[in-house]
Amino acid sequence: MPTLVIGAGAWGTAVAVQFAARAQQGCVNLLARDAQLIQAMQHDHENRRYLPGIRLPSQLGLSADLAQAARSWRIRAQAHRQDHPQQSLHGLVILATPVSGLEEAATRLMQQLGPPEPGEAILWLAKGLALRKDTQARAAVLSWPHEIIQRCCPGWPTAALSGPSFAQEVAQGLPAALSVASQQLEWARAIAQSCHGGALRLYPTDDLIGVELGGAMKNVLAIAAGVCDGLALGANARAALLTRGLAEMSRLGHAIGARPQTFMGLACLGDLLLTATGDLSRNRRVGLALARGESIAQIVQQLGHVAEGVSSAPALLALAQRSGVEVPITAGVCKLIDGHWTAQQAIAALLDRKLRDEFEG
Repeated sequence: MPTLVIGAGAWGTAVAVQFAARAQQGCVNLLARDAQLIQAMQHDHENRRYLPGIRLPSQLGLSADLAQAARSWRIRAQAHRQDHPQQSLHGLVILATPVSGLEEAATRLMQQLGPPEPGEAILWLAKGLALRKDTQARAAVLSWPHEIIQRCCPGWPTAALSGPSFAQEVAQGLPAALSVASQQLEWARAIAQSCHGGALRLYPTDDLIGVELGGAMKNVLAIAAGVCDGLALGANARAALLTRGLAEMSRLGHAIGARPQTFMGLACLGDLLLTATGDLSRNRRVGLALARGESIAQIVQQLGHVAEGVSSAPALLALAQRSGVEVPITAGVCKLIDGHWTAQQAIAALLDRKLRDEFEG
């Protein structure tokens, strides 16, 4: 199936590598805005900047020209529709940009493609919640990824891919299981059916808001877990933090209409366990650095990659306050990121909270 991956960071490259390994020549194309990055990848057969050590399959197409890539993708999607009329999915665009770049990427894509043709869909990989200040209304405007894409790409079937997945391991072909979430379950099923295979197993769901919340909030909780480990508070403290973090996620999810069982699934509990404990986790590394007393500006500069938890934390706190839900761990991470608290003060604030029943909040 024709697949266009927009965004050649670590995760976009990993997904493109995994899909191309099972595809015919030219069916999967990876697009980056940086022409020098594409030239280096073509020369090295590797994305040394974002995913070093992973050889790119020879059948993976590489491009820095969105207009040409979009035109080629649509021609292939039309041919696929003629050759496989019994299938429901004929072409997939994967937006592999951070939440902060999602609106621009989707807008540029629509300038090239316009309305969808039958069997075309968009899948996004971003995990986060966008927050911007409305100066006229003097209020914060919150946007989930699906809201951004549906606003920019009206009429397109859309879905999110989320779950426990380090880019390096997916690119290596190691086993992984992920959720495909769409408000239209038939599209989640169609994408899962078309894209799963090899070591990648996909599970469809229509609880899109629960999956998006899990993907955003697990990054914030991973920062907190990194602080816990950085202060050498022990395995007991880490287990308590993750359990209470999952409870925090579930309370907020209930308030915004997510299904309770989603929080025991891949996109929530699964991704939380991986991101909060794995050494490849950028958000956990942010927490470790905060525990050492480094500023967030220093940490982001040294990281060289996006850590979505840094921008998602204040957005999730604003959402919780609007929903009347207490999120003490998320609030503590916000104060850490803003420099209002040290790591020790954040832990002390959690331990000093008023005693209450376990499931009270």
